[in-house]
Amino acid sequence: MIDHNRSRLSHQDCWKSWKEDGDAEARRQLIEHYLPLVDYVSSRMAVGLPKNVTKDDLASNGIMGLIDAIEKFDYQRGLQFETYASWRIRGSIIDGLRQGDWVPRSVRDKAKKLEDAYTVLEQRNLRSASDEEVCGYLNISHKEFQQMLQEVAVSAVCSLEDPIREEESETRLSLLVDDKAVNPESKVHETYLKEALTQGIEKLTPKERTVVSLFYYEDLSLSEIAEVMSLSPSRISQLHSKAILRLRTALGKQRDQLLQH
Repeated sequence: MIDHNRSRLSHQDCWKSWKEDGDAEARRQLIEHYLPLVDYVSSRMAVGLPKNVTKDDLASNGIMGLIDAIEKFDYQRGLQFETYASWRIRGSIIDGLRQGDWVPRSVRDKAKKLEDAYTVLEQRNLRSASDEEVCGYLNISHKEFQQMLQEVAVSAVCSLEDPIREEESETRLSLLVDDKAVNPESKVHETYLKEALTQGIEKLTPKERTVVSLFYYEDLSLSEIAEVMSLSPSRISQLHSKAILRLRTALGKQRDQLLQH
């Protein structure tokens, strides 16, 4: 990754020249300096994707996201560019994947069936659903269940960017983000959704919580997590898929409750 202290010191003038004077050379230097962000984000997102999607495919879309971030970033607000740019890069990669129709409809259908199963079972039993209960609900064997998890792993990367409902453009992530203005409604949504995520994480199994923590908070790849937990990469991918499905259920339930008030 990038040396943050060095970045702030050596690139403040570049930001100023680009934003205030429109200096194309300063813009080029900023793009070159932050290119490692594209490699970092695309490497993380490449794990578990179909073999026909290469890291180069992700990186080419990611570069467009980086350029967009440099165009729109307000360096005077004192925010960390790497965090802002990472979201832009990730969003651009996801947009590119969507345009390429990289997730077959059959896989999306399986992900929806699994998500519905977790929703029904957890509402019925008021606790996390076990693998056996999900298998029974879907009338499938444990082997078929594991295969479904492996297949839907490729859709988990878009889990928060997908529309909440197919006919709507609003995404789960949009409910968590307040671009600039702070308004009461956004703060209420953010508070409730953070609470929903916290409760959702608490309902995960210990192994699922560990995977979520290492992947999203410690920035380890799924392969690195497999080494840490002494499990196979495919098993880590399955644990990640189950965790995402449970968290999507928690967010969807919270969103429905918000709409009722």
